[in-house]
Amino acid sequence: MAGDSPSALPVQLVEQPRLQKLKEMFISKFGSAPKFYARAPGRVNLIGEHIDYCGYAVLPMAIEQDILIAVEPVQTQVVQLANTNSSYLDFTTSVNNIQINKTKPQWHNYFLCGLKGIQEHFGLNNPTGMNCLLDGTIPPSSGLSSSSALVCCAGLVTLRANGKTLSKVELAEICTKSERYIGTEGGGMDQSISFLAEEGTAKLIEFSPLRATDVRLPSGATFVIANSCVEMNKAATSHYNIRVMECRLATKLLSKSKGLEWKKMLRLHDVQTKLGVSLEEMLTIVEEVLHPEPYSTEEICKCLGISLEELHSQILSQNMQDVSTFKLYQRAKHVYSEAARVLEFKKICSEAPANALQLLGELMKQSHISCREMYECSCPELDRLVDICLQFGAIGSRLTGAGWGGCTVSMVPTDKLNTFLKNVKKAYYQTDGQRLAVENNSLFATKPGRGALVFVEA
Repeated sequence: MAGDSPSALPVQLVEQPRLQKLKEMFISKFGSAPKFYARAPGRVNLIGEHIDYCGYAVLPMAIEQDILIAVEPVQTQVVQLANTNSSYLDFTTSVNNIQINKTKPQWHNYFLCGLKGIQEHFGLNNPTGMNCLLDGTIPPSSGLSSSSALVCCAGLVTLRANGKTLSKVELAEICTKSERYIGTEGGGMDQSISFLAEEGTAKLIEFSPLRATDVRLPSGATFVIANSCVEMNKAATSHYNIRVMECRLATKLLSKSKGLEWKKMLRLHDVQTKLGVSLEEMLTIVEEVLHPEPYSTEEICKCLGISLEELHSQILSQNMQDVSTFKLYQRAKHVYSEAARVLEFKKICSEAPANALQLLGELMKQSHISCREMYECSCPELDRLVDICLQFGAIGSRLTGAGWGGCTVSMVPTDKLNTFLKNVKKAYYQTDGQRLAVENNSLFATKPGRGALVFVEA
């Protein structure tokens, strides 16, 4: 049940080569053995891009790739972090003085987010020190949520090391908030699926209150992830946070035009709820109220009846002060239409009509077009990869994750999977030396994996 705390599984290390190897590396690094291991999976979002922070439901599944951390609680109040990947440097800090550097999203800062989130939640005055060795199999900056998985895993590690318990939902909510220490204004999908995922099922994840519903995916198709090999680091970019702000501004203008208390309205979902209308009606309202041309800050002030100074001090976040134009119509159109596609996707999965795969594929294609044209979060390589996947037999294909690089997800008839993989490999990866070097981790079929848990040696 999703409300429980993440389970602790006793395991025989000899049957778990990866854990065994991590234990050996840990001993050679720290001179003692780990007491427990925590794992948190990455995720692929099947549909529902850039709408979680607008208050709308999304439809992800956990993948098998994960972050795994071996942990030994220690008496000193020091956290020592090391990584099995030597390109990530060791890091040591006092647990009583956690400093998170927003300007450089280095790997250890994501660990510190999860650590700090748990410490603050419980008001821990003397938190336990730890030696930690991390091993990750999620390709970084690929839109598969490696950074959120690290925040979640660190939260779980800190919880266990300090002898505390929380439900999966509480953990997901704390980790969502604590990732904001690094400057990412995420909506909570990544952390929620990392904790709430169950093997064999995708999840519809709804917010405020957070809840997850099983979505059984139709048989006869396999989901394939393909990495465009264009890296996109969400926290290091302003694109992502500008979109969050454009949605917030669209919320304000739509609310004002409908006579709502616009100052209190933060998310596009709030407007729909307050007006009590359908998503289709919201799309009509967007057409009536907003214009496709970008809005200047002056025009936004005029629409809201506020001064430029009020806009800067009350609405725009610190990192938005220099942005002078915002696209509101396109962003709102994407959000309301994508929110409708998510609900339609879930409905098709539960009703399972004979042409379910075709219908789902169509929704994935529409989602990609909206991400490309209305939300402008694609890039030429992602568009090319989607085209190649569709050309070689995918029923649907779209970018997944924040976009501007990272991965596509495609739905492929299971009987065509091997030829599909061979053809995509040839068309996208083998034409480019750099991509060829990483192709082994770049193209893989995946099935819904399980959520975060703790392993202890049996």
